[in-house]
Amino acid sequence: MSREDLTKFILPEEKIPKFWYNVQADMPTPLAPGLHPGTKQPLGPADLAPLFAMGLIEQEVSTERYIEIPKEVRELYKKWRPSPLFRARGLEKALDTPCRIYYKYEGVSPVGSHKLNSALPQAFYNKIEGIKRLTTETGAGQWGTALSLACKLFDLECMIYMVRVSYNQKPYRRVAMEVYGGKCVPSPSNLTECGRAELAKNPDTPGTLAMAISEAVEDAVKREDTHYSLGSVLNHVCLHQTVIGQEVKLQMEMANDYPDVVIGCCGGGSNFAGIALPFIPDKMAGKKVRLLAVEPAACPTLTKGVFAYDFGDVAGFTPLLKMYTLGHDFTPAGIHAGGLRYHGDSPLVSQLYHDGLFEATAVMQNGVFEAAMLFAQSEGIVPAPESSHAIRAAIDEALKGKEEGVSRAIVFNLSGHGHLDLNAYDNYLTGHTEDVELSDAQIKASLKNLPIV
Repeated sequence: MSREDLTKFILPEEKIPKFWYNVQADMPTPLAPGLHPGTKQPLGPADLAPLFAMGLIEQEVSTERYIEIPKEVRELYKKWRPSPLFRARGLEKALDTPCRIYYKYEGVSPVGSHKLNSALPQAFYNKIEGIKRLTTETGAGQWGTALSLACKLFDLECMIYMVRVSYNQKPYRRVAMEVYGGKCVPSPSNLTECGRAELAKNPDTPGTLAMAISEAVEDAVKREDTHYSLGSVLNHVCLHQTVIGQEVKLQMEMANDYPDVVIGCCGGGSNFAGIALPFIPDKMAGKKVRLLAVEPAACPTLTKGVFAYDFGDVAGFTPLLKMYTLGHDFTPAGIHAGGLRYHGDSPLVSQLYHDGLFEATAVMQNGVFEAAMLFAQSEGIVPAPESSHAIRAAIDEALKGKEEGVSRAIVFNLSGHGHLDLNAYDNYLTGHTEDVELSDAQIKASLKNLPIV
């Protein structure tokens, strides 16, 4: 059967990847080491042990190309993996483009997004180490929802600090977390010293992921039975998400096709890393595949940030990581794509971008929702605002192909559905969604407190 005869490409269960792919084995430039926030010396495993399970620390620093997925995790992956790859024929028709558009749909997971790919192994490694409780932060709520379910499946408590603006915008995300057994509070909160200090300084703050991270880390280090869990940025999180891209490669073979461009939205980086990193060896071997990260113009970390050491949080509790950053003090506008409102990018993604192995673009919020509406009306799925950034770029690529008279294969990660984001769509439909773009002066001001290393 030819690629022109199929719309959905579904792998059999036995094709769930047995290993995560570790791009550190193939990077032309090794990662700069993480630094201790106090001494500014390279981190060792003992420095990370108060926060993370040793199994995750080993993955964080590993340069082994493939790391085996524990059978307990792989069994749980079977609840929704392999996820389907769709040919977006309705969207192609609406655009009247010669391009072939495919999307990998991670919204079929129990929590409606790709985040469970990492939440499950993180809960597993902490469980076998004897940890009883995990703390975390969440922006739009997808990560908090995923970790709540993962903790319940492994009999752990889950405490979530949710960025205040998203907590108010997306009340049903909190409900979903509580349905799965997690506890969710708006950040900054009065439960931590750094939260209380931030509220005293700015009672009306919308909150940031950097502040929520500070609260979650402070909470974790105060209890011996508790570890911290992060839903993006770190190496082991990007590693876990590579099941996405590995499946895409097999599904594109089923379609008798190969992508000319692979697209993912990018905030902290795990979404983009999940679909793009497995294509890095192909690109380095000479295959002409473009990898494109899409970020909001309101938080343009890759396109307008600097490549430097910075903290991952406001309070300076986290290690210093070399990444593209807008500064840990940066407070982004309250755009609806809460999962992309982070000041820094994954060190892995940042180094690969710095080495020219992929591209990045920043898009405006209204254009993102325009693309999301067209996708919903032509493909029938209401996408999450974060995922819609990838849709915007995919449409732009398809329109460019139409203008040039070239048929390209475009693949993007539809990382989650937008069923709990309908308030955002309502704001767009009623004309209350604003475009936000940072000025050079704002970026310069946000970078003034970068740590000196």
